[in-house]
Amino acid sequence: MAYILRSAYKKAFQNVCIQTQVRQLHATKFLCGSQPVAKSRFEEDSYIEYDRQVETLKVVKDRLQRPLTLSEKVLYSHLSDPHNQEIERGTSYLLLHPDRVAMQDATAQMAMLQFISSGLPKVAVPSTMHCDHLIEAQVGGDKDLARAKDLNKEVYDFLSSSGAKYGAGFWKPGSGIIHQIVLENYAYPGLLLIGTDSHTPNGGGLGGLCIGVGGADAVDVMADLPWELKCPQVIGVYLSGKLSGWTSPKDVILKVADILTVAGGTGAIVEYFGPGVDHISCTGMGTICNMGAEIGATTSIFPYNKRMASYLHATNRGEIANLADQFQDVLLSADQGCHYDRVIEINLDTLEPHINGPFTPDLAHPVSQIGKRAKKYGWPEEIKVGLIGSCTNSSYEDMSRAASVAQQALDKGVKAKSSFTITPGSEQIRATIARDGQAKVLEQIGGVVLANACGPCIGQWDRKDVKMGEKNTIVSSYNRNFTGRNDANPATHAFVTSPEIVTAMTLAGTLNFNPETDELTAADGSKFKLKCPFGDELPSKGFDPGEDTYQAPPSDGKDRQVDVSPESQRLQLLSPFSRWNGQDISDMVVLIKAQGKCTTDHISAAGPWLKYRGHLDNISNNFLIGATNVENGERNKVKNQLSSEWGPVPDTARFYKNNGQPWCVVGDSNYGEGSSREHAALEPRHLGGAAVIVRSFARIHETNLKKQGMLPLTFSDPDDYDKIKPDDRLSILGLQDFTPGKPLSCQIKHSDGKTETISLNHSFNQQQIEWFKAGSSLNRMKELITK
Repeated sequence: MAYILRSAYKKAFQNVCIQTQVRQLHATKFLCGSQPVAKSRFEEDSYIEYDRQVETLKVVKDRLQRPLTLSEKVLYSHLSDPHNQEIERGTSYLLLHPDRVAMQDATAQMAMLQFISSGLPKVAVPSTMHCDHLIEAQVGGDKDLARAKDLNKEVYDFLSSSGAKYGAGFWKPGSGIIHQIVLENYAYPGLLLIGTDSHTPNGGGLGGLCIGVGGADAVDVMADLPWELKCPQVIGVYLSGKLSGWTSPKDVILKVADILTVAGGTGAIVEYFGPGVDHISCTGMGTICNMGAEIGATTSIFPYNKRMASYLHATNRGEIANLADQFQDVLLSADQGCHYDRVIEINLDTLEPHINGPFTPDLAHPVSQIGKRAKKYGWPEEIKVGLIGSCTNSSYEDMSRAASVAQQALDKGVKAKSSFTITPGSEQIRATIARDGQAKVLEQIGGVVLANACGPCIGQWDRKDVKMGEKNTIVSSYNRNFTGRNDANPATHAFVTSPEIVTAMTLAGTLNFNPETDELTAADGSKFKLKCPFGDELPSKGFDPGEDTYQAPPSDGKDRQVDVSPESQRLQLLSPFSRWNGQDISDMVVLIKAQGKCTTDHISAAGPWLKYRGHLDNISNNFLIGATNVENGERNKVKNQLSSEWGPVPDTARFYKNNGQPWCVVGDSNYGEGSSREHAALEPRHLGGAAVIVRSFARIHETNLKKQGMLPLTFSDPDDYDKIKPDDRLSILGLQDFTPGKPLSCQIKHSDGKTETISLNHSFNQQQIEWFKAGSSLNRMKELITK
């Protein structure tokens, strides 16, 4: 968060409503003398500001004197101070003004609780909340949705009432997954959006920069404070050729993940370009951008083209397409001769269908090889469940291609050998595939249509077909497949691929099936080979919107009540974290030295814990329960250095806190990869943690830790990870002279009395250091508001 208020609004900070009106009126005079174009049909008085973006961009280009990538154009055209902003890729911190905020229900709870704590009367930018994370898949869409509405009524009422009071739109449970709703209604070329979910980059399929953040970042933007982002590098992916046969857009990102790995995109925007781009549908581009989160990228983006224009027209936003046409060259595509920090080339003509996994989304295999590799590595070949849909692959085109495969099987009297689930991404997709017949075909081969929600993709799956710890294989069209991600079973081998490959493999019931070459057995005993999948990019009859599930905020919600019961087990008002005491942090114990991969799923598990996302104390009982302790190779079992007893990680942390004992976590590389969930940073702060010391961080998690007043530090020498023992005492020295770019010292006191000192790097800038001193970014915001 950058705590520098725009001078034009500083005086009016206490009246955010006035600020918003000023910004909207400003927009109308820049639109080429023509009628202004609304950002969405739900906010008809909030306008797209392409002319203002171009004016800002002109200032930047005059300063930089070089061609710009598309990513740079969109990002720099949202600068708060283009005349004076330092701009250096990978180094400077940009102060930006995003166009809107989107929040899913699990993270919106904490974001709105923080916004309430700020004391502000209303959100300053268009903001929405989306109920998609709290619906557990059990038996089918209607019954699961009804059950979720009952179980989560308190949370849904809180989000609905807080949206009404503070001016945020509310998408009710059953609406669909946040990223699909954003693509259908809010994303547009040139947009800068932040969302409290790591797969927010899905909107890059419509030419916007859509970036996943923590809830505290969302609060900054809703408060009309400039949002801070380290200036990203830009990785270019040049696409040539044309997709055909069984190869789909999903295979592009599966291959990119293979090349870059789960950490290769960290600190960078991935920008796609080249002639191959025009041979991918808009929703296909969304798929590619969505899963870009799995390579650690800040976000991903495609240049505006006719495929995007077609999608905008199909979703009743033709006026946006017409406006974007006017700005395609100057704003919505890269300049000739622009420079990328790295370029990857992929020929779509020769790209094979891929399947990635298990346990990590960057372990890539051509589908033609996965059977052999499963045998080699002892992965279960039998597929227990195939799952299609999710925010990554639930478009009309996806469902149509999967249904074309299923129809071929039906014609031969064949049904799925594995269990099969279908998750529509939105109510609009559900209604449209029900009307046009794809849903019926998928059900006829044995599929169960789940609710319009995240479901098994995020662990909201009441799975009954295998026992916990039973080794098994599932195949999905999801985006993430970390250990235990989908069903909390660490023995589940999860693979990700395209919906059509999932459907084909589910029919065969085994990983050892290549639909390009292998045959299935028809009901009459004859052999047949599946033909290549096909499907319309957009519905010829137009989209069926289905049930209206949107709640618009009233024009004035100041008299609305938002109640949080002190006895609630789901929601808890926040208390400010304590300020830094001005001293070095001495004699920390090591709560846990984590071994190997430690994602946000390991740090703050989802699944059944999602119900506590609005109650910080309760959800802190899942802190690091999935991490492997280097001391004993076990999960959720650490030694209490004060009592010498072994116990769960959260209980041990609470013991230290209650006894005034500071503690830290020691971790490996790319610590905190995966979800944007800020609970993984709130929990250690709430439980008394002071620092997290690792070889390297994932971008969002490092920022989230800073926001909550923690010290995210990295070993200057990565090998120093091995110097720290679980029973060591650590002291962070040099905090009185805490300065950007200057390493801190760490004194290690071993149990044998010996000491040694190592150097720790940090990426704090001066404003972030002020967060640390204040105790959190929210504390610092309050300090500035009251000045």
